[in-house]
Amino acid sequence: MPKEAKIAKVQNFQDGDMKEIVVGDTKIVLARVKGEFYAMHGECTHYGGPLAEGALNGPRVVCPWHQAAFDITNGELEEPPALDVPKCFTTGVEGDDVYIEIPEKLEARGLPPMAKRDSALDGRTFVILGAGAAGNAAAETFRQDGFKGRILMITQERRVPYDRPNLSKGYLSGEAGPDSLPWRDEKFYQDYDIELLFGRQGTGVDVARKTIAFAEGPPLTCDGLVLATGGIAQSLEVPGGQYENVFTLRTPADADDIIKAATSGSRVVSVGASFIGMEAAASLTKRGLAVTVVGSRPVPFERQLGVEIGRLLQQVHEEHGVSFRMGRRVSRLEGDNRVRQVVLDNGEVLEADLVVVGLGVKPATQILHGIKLEPDGSVRVDQYMRVREGVYAAGDIASFPDWRTGEHIRIEHWRLAEQHGRVAAHNLAGKKVAFTGVPFFWSEHFDQFLQYVGHATAWDDLIIQGDLTTRNFLAFYVKGDRILAAAGLQRDRQLAAFSELMRLDKLPSLEKLRRKPAFDFVAELKTLQG
Repeated sequence: MPKEAKIAKVQNFQDGDMKEIVVGDTKIVLARVKGEFYAMHGECTHYGGPLAEGALNGPRVVCPWHQAAFDITNGELEEPPALDVPKCFTTGVEGDDVYIEIPEKLEARGLPPMAKRDSALDGRTFVILGAGAAGNAAAETFRQDGFKGRILMITQERRVPYDRPNLSKGYLSGEAGPDSLPWRDEKFYQDYDIELLFGRQGTGVDVARKTIAFAEGPPLTCDGLVLATGGIAQSLEVPGGQYENVFTLRTPADADDIIKAATSGSRVVSVGASFIGMEAAASLTKRGLAVTVVGSRPVPFERQLGVEIGRLLQQVHEEHGVSFRMGRRVSRLEGDNRVRQVVLDNGEVLEADLVVVGLGVKPATQILHGIKLEPDGSVRVDQYMRVREGVYAAGDIASFPDWRTGEHIRIEHWRLAEQHGRVAAHNLAGKKVAFTGVPFFWSEHFDQFLQYVGHATAWDDLIIQGDLTTRNFLAFYVKGDRILAAAGLQRDRQLAAFSELMRLDKLPSLEKLRRKPAFDFVAELKTLQG
């Protein structure tokens, strides 16, 4: 029998309030929404973020760590990167006491409701080409939307879908093991009739006919197709770039090869001050290696974050022993079929036992036929992620319309790929859902965890709230009279609220943003809820 537990006083909660309550060993988030109390398990199902420290927008709870979102009234998943849903509790009010019912078997999470295949009811076949963030999100969303036809997810790899962002972070540093990578075990896909075709190399896709040809075996024609082929890591195109111990980092196999080569005391050159390059530099430094980062621009992340924040993150790395050669390019690698030295364009020679290349990715679209690709190799989609009737594209390969500006953009963010995959699946399954999500990414640099919301390739002004020197700030990227994006350290809750205000198109005016004291996005979000 369920037990009742008094957990709060009504008088201590106003509408829009959300707090963490601990009952025994269980963390619970309790919120008051339009006069009613709702409670669910208080840790995000993605990485255990404390939901009560996030943002509340009506019934929508946004995790402060990676901005997964849930409906607190029923636990429904509204935004990735979470896949599972937190368990909800029945609540009640007696006088001034708020209580919850605690079941005998207390579970923290569960699966969203999912259909299974029933070919008698639906004989269609949907194919997902790619098993990364976008592909996996599409597969699960099909079943959550009640699709009962056949689902095939095709991957070149021989493993279930996994958490790629962890490769350059905890996995490469040794702080997380192989068990941290897979999202689901193979049984999950079997249980919900999601067929994984491992090790299948597609050689050509006739987009008009929705037909895929393979290196081996007959072609496959389907009723609906989601293109989620992701990106291809850029290689180092210089003499010696093919030597042993020169690595890109895109797959667990890549990470394993780097770890095998990364013996204590080894000298590493990270080519490219990208997010992958810099995260790999931090992770390998934690392993006791001596790391030098070579970047073509004067400051890391100058194009993405600006000079001020780029310098700050470079300083963080330098405090932990990472060396930098900025404003430099690699001319050649030298060695005896195994890299020994990295020669820069100014003639400087860096001794190297291994080289990690972080020069970004290019869209993996070389096998697509029958459509015109964008100049960068991406696939142009409409607001529904549609390429043409019955064909959708998602993730790194998709050039999609920014709902705020109308401009077509392409963004290589893990969570965004999951958002794309969900929208593509909704529409192919029969719903009509436009993409109106807000881009978000996070990046880990030793003890500093940067968050970034929105998208800005150029800006006229950078407005700073807080203090860069104490590493506690918000930075706003402004073009004209529009706030395009925000980044910050130690401002997770404010950024979660900022994201919700951006999604609602209710960001403050620049005049309000510049006022003292600093604009409070959490308070503004609560005000909008009435």
